[in-house]
Amino acid sequence: MKKFAFVSVALVVLASCKPEAREEAIVVSPEELHASVDKVIEIMIHDIFSPPVASRIFAYPNIAAYEIMALENEEYQSLAGQVTELTAIPKPGAENINYPLSAMVAHMELSKQLIFSEKRMEQFRDSLYGTWEEKNPKVFKASKDYGLQVADHISEWMSKDNYNQTRTMPKFTVDTDDPTRWQPTPPSYADGIEPHWSKIRPFVIDSSQQFKPVPPPDFSMNEKSDFYRELQEVYDISKKIEAEGDASEEIQIAQFWDCNPYVSVTKGHLMFATKKITPGAHWIGIAKIASRKTNSDFDKTVYAYTKTSMAIADAFISCWDEKYRSNLIRPETLINQHIDEDWKPVLQTPPFPEYTSGHSVVSGAASIALTDIFGDNFAFEDDTEVPYGLPARNFTSFRHAADEAAISRMYGGIHYRAAVEVGVKQGRDLGTFMMDKLSMTAGQRMATNQE
Repeated sequence: MKKFAFVSVALVVLASCKPEAREEAIVVSPEELHASVDKVIEIMIHDIFSPPVASRIFAYPNIAAYEIMALENEEYQSLAGQVTELTAIPKPGAENINYPLSAMVAHMELSKQLIFSEKRMEQFRDSLYGTWEEKNPKVFKASKDYGLQVADHISEWMSKDNYNQTRTMPKFTVDTDDPTRWQPTPPSYADGIEPHWSKIRPFVIDSSQQFKPVPPPDFSMNEKSDFYRELQEVYDISKKIEAEGDASEEIQIAQFWDCNPYVSVTKGHLMFATKKITPGAHWIGIAKIASRKTNSDFDKTVYAYTKTSMAIADAFISCWDEKYRSNLIRPETLINQHIDEDWKPVLQTPPFPEYTSGHSVVSGAASIALTDIFGDNFAFEDDTEVPYGLPARNFTSFRHAADEAAISRMYGGIHYRAAVEVGVKQGRDLGTFMMDKLSMTAGQRMATNQE
């Protein structure tokens, strides 16, 4: 009996001397944020979101992450009061918050809410959760709880942007009796995408009409009119490109910037789709490239994604406002009717009106945002399209990339010159306004105070 008591006491003593589980610091890297964004893009491609809807999916998770980051880092300023109807996020109740971890949690949670294939996002999220929790369970739980709290706050704000209301609005009505108006194009002859997108609440611009562009050239099939000359130019460029073959620089440019999330392919009696990123996703990819090239830390990477995604989102709202106002017919329809009934554009014409060019507006706005972050004459290699079998291209600046993205739509045969040139100006004007209005960094805050 005494021997048993001695052994029991010894075991108690040994147990009390056992070292506590080691708690490591959780370091969230910018690469984990890049991986999260890449995962969202991968799911968006799988789920097939239209370009305008995709821009919304990028913006809200980035804003949530940014607001958490800015709460701790005095170099950055909250967007509350700067972005339409956004109020300050709740303050954390715990002291042991890892702010980058909370930012990642909010980013992934909102991304999951905005896509369809939630399980794919959950699998990615849970792999990160497991790593972080193993290192420090207490910090992980407190930080996760706070990230989810902020996600709820942003989700409530997001729910009031009119998106849900636009899901129940009527389809776009095609006016086949008016020769100037957009008509569905081959091969799928799909309905006009997102005809009510101008009703979505903007992030920074005052309204969808704020950067209303000049009207397109007056419709006329008179061969001496400006409109007909632009129509003929699209046809002539395509024939020149066709003669040069696939090695043509114009074809390579058109294909590189195609960014059509749903291309219908018909073979015999079969019709199927090839899936790619949207134009917004391409520019988000460029933001990633610039962040990596500059070795940006986690906070600056969040900042870059957030500013760029807001510019892209507002650019789509502005562009779609004009598309369904001018409601202009596509080159493909008129060329088939009046010039060459067998003609096909290099790229598949997307299903919405022609003017202005979405790629041009979005690229113009995104290039201004990225220049504001990383500076002018920022040379980079754009390998965004490499996963889709296209070689990387080199640019001397974000402006250079935007100009090429814009003209690519003429090379592709899906836009007139006016849509491209006016569109890129529309985007740049919008982007410049946003950069002047937003105060996101300490330097910008000081300059604003001095004024």
